[in-house]
Amino acid sequence: MVNVIMFGPPGSGKGTQSKLLQERFNLIHLSTGDVCREEIKFATPEGLEAKRLIDGGNFFPDKLAYRIVEKFLDQNSKARGIVYDGIPRHIGQTEHFDEMLASRQGKVNLVIELKVDEEILIQRLLKRGESSGRLDDSGREVIVKRLRIYDDVTAPIADYYKKQDLYFTINGIGSLSEVFERIAVLVEKVCLNEELNIV
Repeated sequence: MVNVIMFGPPGSGKGTQSKLLQERFNLIHLSTGDVCREEIKFATPEGLEAKRLIDGGNFFPDKLAYRIVEKFLDQNSKARGIVYDGIPRHIGQTEHFDEMLASRQGKVNLVIELKVDEEILIQRLLKRGESSGRLDDSGREVIVKRLRIYDDVTAPIADYYKKQDLYFTINGIGSLSEVFERIAVLVEKVCLNEELNIV
């Protein structure tokens, strides 16, 4: 199974590009946010716990995220590969995430970070906020705060995977198709061999 981590700041397009990867290479897109919402929707034990925490204004704990992701992995153990969008979210999750994959005879094969200039990110998110009504995209100050959190919490993941020669950056500026073709070329280059033939 191929395991690709897609990450980038809010507004970089990682969710959209992950879905395009899913379609092109017949992979599964694991968005931790989407999976969590599904668990809540169907009132699973994990979903009920997540709803209780969220409704109480509490931080979503790593242990619960791990349980949800492990459940997803076990349900999709025969998949050709998975694109991960939302985990690992911070450096403290990286080793545990690797252990989750190793216990299922898997490993991270590729880590892609989408790079986009901050002002472009801000304009994208403001536009998205106008059309979607999302509160976390509702104003420049809120957006800048989210970007700082990304810089402080999520971006350091890059160093962990750089040491393993798994980390690559992609220019996230351009049309959806332009950015996707850059990603697709990288995925084919890294994952196209006898062991990881996904094309």
